[in-house]
Amino acid sequence: MHFLIFGLSISSSWGNGHATLWRGLLKAMARRGHTVTFYERDVPYYASTRDGWDPPKGVRLRLYESLEGVRRDVEDELRVVDVAMCTSYCSDGAAASRLVLNAPSAVRAFYDLDTPVTLDTLHANKAVDYLPEDGLQDFDLVLSYTGGRALEELQSKLGARFVAPLYGSVDPETHMPAAAMDEFRSSLCYLGTYAADRQPALAELFIKPAEKMPDLRFALGGAQYPADFPWTENIFFVRHLPPSLHPAFFCSSRATLNITRRAMAEYGYCPSGRLFEAAACGTPILTDWWEGLEAFFTPGEQILRVDSTQDVIDALELSDIELLRVRDAARERALQEHTAEHRVMELERICEQAKHGGASLAMTA
Repeated sequence: MHFLIFGLSISSSWGNGHATLWRGLLKAMARRGHTVTFYERDVPYYASTRDGWDPPKGVRLRLYESLEGVRRDVEDELRVVDVAMCTSYCSDGAAASRLVLNAPSAVRAFYDLDTPVTLDTLHANKAVDYLPEDGLQDFDLVLSYTGGRALEELQSKLGARFVAPLYGSVDPETHMPAAAMDEFRSSLCYLGTYAADRQPALAELFIKPAEKMPDLRFALGGAQYPADFPWTENIFFVRHLPPSLHPAFFCSSRATLNITRRAMAEYGYCPSGRLFEAAACGTPILTDWWEGLEAFFTPGEQILRVDSTQDVIDALELSDIELLRVRDAARERALQEHTAEHRVMELERICEQAKHGGASLAMTA
């Protein structure tokens, strides 16, 4: 199939989780014989933080300054594509969706990689810039990064006719066991862009354990952390970590912590891509809890649930043998079920069903 996609970014992973996910998916799509044109608005903050990713053969990245400047090319391509897609946080959101919806014969799709944020904004009676004025009712297919009740609300709140989850994934050729680096060595690491709604959990599950275990080293990587962040002497900070260094960052730590944004945790069925990446790298994972967690990893066997500072301390006091058992089980599960290629095969099936009217498309968690 040939895909045309309007998305946030694949050229830079700075401050967003979309790029790494799409890079893995696009690579798997190309491997399976699909071709893709990915349209990305050329904005200064991504232009200055591009991290050396080259699209695979069959994938074309089209950077553009204005939608009007590429409109004719897009309209020409829409006449021949099999799937035309717009995603959440696309810089031209509603206007790009209008173009996609004019595709004469393609499956017209919207992929919400930020469903809880979308729905929370609607609940607050605020406009969602990246959505068309009429919601999602005109799309043949709506994909959601989040499952569970979020799928029902995409139908009831936004009029989506056919919805299906397309969860996060990992490229095992990018995220794999790697040699540790001395500058990243720690007992616990955390990787994630700063978010105010994650801060209470980060304080409970990362900062407080660091305060109570001063002899251990903690490593935090991510962008947009404020100057008044409550650092301790044993927390090491990496301001921006390009994807090429993620495996070394994970593998330099005895364990890694996953914290879910509040809106996502409230909806459940919301696995962060970091879960699959860390698992594929072979790093034991500690995570907060959300409904549906066990659909992706088995708590206590493949992942360690932590709800409090003491839970984190207890996990870090486990023996190496116990942590390695959890690590190996998670890596096996990730490679068997959660790779980008698995997700592309799901996408193929879903698009084929949508092409035939979605009659057999089941809305599942």
